[in-house]
Parts: sequence; C-alpha cells; structure tokens
Amino acid sequence: MSMTFPVALSGARAETLMWAHEHEVEPAALNQLRNISRLPWVEGLRVMPDVHLGKGATVGSVIAMRDAVSPNAVGVDIGCGMIGVRTSFTAADLPDDLSRLRSRIEAAIPVGFHAHDQQVDLRRLRPVKGSGGAERLRGEEAFWDRFETLHPKVRQLETRARKQLGSLGGGNHFVEVCLDQDDTVWLQLHSGSRNIGKELAEHHVGIAKRLDHNQGIVDRELAVFLAGTPEMDAYLNDLWWAQEYAARSRAVMMALAVQAFRDEFPGVDVTFDEGVNVHHNYVAREQVDGAELIVTRKGAIRAGKGDLGLIPGSMGTGSYVVRGLGNPRSYWSASHGAGRRMSRTKAKQVFTTDDLAAQTAGVECRKDAGVLDEIPGAYKDLDSVIAAQQDLVEVVARLRTVLCVKG
Repeated sequence: MSMTFPVALSGARAETLMWAHEHEVEPAALNQLRNISRLPWVEGLRVMPDVHLGKGATVGSVIAMRDAVSPNAVGVDIGCGMIGVRTSFTAADLPDDLSRLRSRIEAAIPVGFHAHDQQVDLRRLRPVKGSGGAERLRGEEAFWDRFETLHPKVRQLETRARKQLGSLGGGNHFVEVCLDQDDTVWLQLHSGSRNIGKELAEHHVGIAKRLDHNQGIVDRELAVFLAGTPEMDAYLNDLWWAQEYAARSRAVMMALAVQAFRDEFPGVDVTFDEGVNVHHNYVAREQVDGAELIVTRKGAIRAGKGDLGLIPGSMGTGSYVVRGLGNPRSYWSASHGAGRRMSRTKAKQVFTTDDLAAQTAGVECRKDAGVLDEIPGAYKDLDSVIAAQQDLVEVVARLRTVLCVKG
C-alpha cells in the first residue's frame, strides 16, 4: 500500500486531509471526523496518523474554525504534552539495575491520583536549561493571582490544584529514562493539567451544550463558543491559564526528576540540556490561508519549520525527537504519539500480565494489572506512525526506553 499522504476523507464537508488511510481507522472515528467537518464554523480539518476515537472530537485531529471554538476539540486534559531533556550521561554510566532510580523518581513525583503533601517550593528547584523551566519556575505569584478569574465552580479547588502542580497523574502519562541512537541518556515525561484542567473543561462543555446556536448541530458533544460572546471569552481565559498550568507542571516535574537523577549519582558531574516542552491538547490563534483562525490540536503537536517536538509511543516503547518541516497542508502539525488501536477495556480483556511482562522486557517499570490497559500491544506501531508523516517532520533522535514510571 502506498504511503503517499495526505488523502481526502470521503463524505466530509469542509476540506479534510488525512495522514492515514480510511481502512486503518475505526468506523466510529471516521464518523466523528465527518461530523466535525460538517460544523458550519469549520474551515478545514487535518487528521494525524495516530488518529482514534475520542470524546466529542477525534484524537489526532487539527481543526481550524472561523470565529468559534469547541471545548471538546481540545479535550478535558487541557495542555497535555511532553517535555524532554538530553543529559551528559551515556548508557555506560547507568547501573544494570535501575530499580533504585525508579523508586527515587516515584518518591519525588506523585503518580496516579496522588499529589504533593504541600505545594512544591519552587525556590529549591534548579531549572533545566532549554526546557522552558527557568521562566516557568518564576512568576508563580502572578500566575496564581489569575486563579480568581477562573470559572466560579473551580475556585474551591485552588489548594488541590497547587498541590497537584508537579505531579504526574495516571492513564498514558509517564516519566521515562531513555537512550538515543548514540546511547546518550534522555529524561522525558508526559502529563497535563490534572484535575483542574478536567474540571474547567467539563464546566465549559456543559455551558456550550446549552447555548441556542448548538441545539441543531450534528453532535452536541461538538458544541462551540462563538467569538465576541462572554461565554467564549470566559472559556479562553480559563483555557490559557490551564495550558500554562500544564506547561509549568511539566517544568516542575522535570526539575524534580533531574534532582532525583543527581541524588542517585552523587558526586558525578552530569549536565542536562536540549529541552523540548510542547503541548499536544491545546488552542492557538493562527494565520491559515491569510485569515486568522482558531486552531485546536487534540492529540497533535505544532510542527512549524524548525519546531522541535516529542512523539512518544506507548509504555516503554520509546519516542522520537522530531523537527517540524513546516508543511502548511497539515496546518503545521504532526502526530502526538502512537495512538491507541484498542480501548482500555478491550486491552484488559485481550492481554494478561504475562503479556505485559513480555512486551516490556528489558524495561524497568511496573508490570502489574494496574497498568495493563497501557500495554504496548494496545497502541499502534510508533515507527509506522512516524513513517506516515515524513512530509511533516524529520527525525532528530530515536529514543528507546530503559526505565518507565507510570501512575
């Protein structure tokens, strides 16, 4: 089968270009994409090779709207994304047994539903060069002053939000130690805006569904806010804050992971640089064909010319560091990861913990039933996903995982 992309989606109203063949995408996701394309505000839709069914809008979709935005086109994990740094360590500097390093990282960064006992004291953290850490470990007071401008129903959650900043969460979120093709050690992690982002998103989705102009649309889960309305202004205010929360949280976690790494190897001079910190669930105002449109990326990264990005696989299968080629046909976008090929429920039905142990052989990580839904076999093949977007990104490094922390 030819890998020439993009291809047009059949039955779509607005121009919909796909970096995947229709036969590779589950029918429910194709229907979801066609529904998105039929919204009157959509100027165009781009579909990444990691595409799969999502809540409301499809994961792996890039939607350009005129004077409108759909909260579910971003998703509930506002600002979810990746951060990675390259270290001066090599594989030869690591011990054969990485269990102690994993325990140290797990002790420093709460996972799952857990949070820090107290808000992280940013003054004791050393920012990581190039990761966006320096600026995001400053300006804390002004950032939290904006909390009072958020949706009234979340204001009682400030203490929880403060304690969750710098914590990992669960699901497909992770912290990993990886090696590149030169056996250089990288640290990377995947996380988002935790409970506060979810609460904000769900409140605004509820508001959008009740607006008159959304009553006749093809799918109420795709309800939109319209430019120039107080509802859209309120949503964007909260969204910009949550996106910044997610980016700050990743910077804090990376600083904590770096400190754990240093503590594990006391007296060893190790440096950290070449940071990448990118959203893959977010909103941006961008120029498309000479017009300013509102672009939502749900499971997609920006891949403008020269933009660095991280595209992870599943648990323990590594990642790609990529550089954007600036392809305007994709709205300057690329995939955010491998993408699921089966639901969490089906993964638990199909696979066993023995399968998990086999598929994560050689990786220091959890291998119990609590993370079975994250087994590599539940995801698409990352190398194939990268191959499908050769016109969108160029590969800078292929990272293979040696340690994975999961919630």
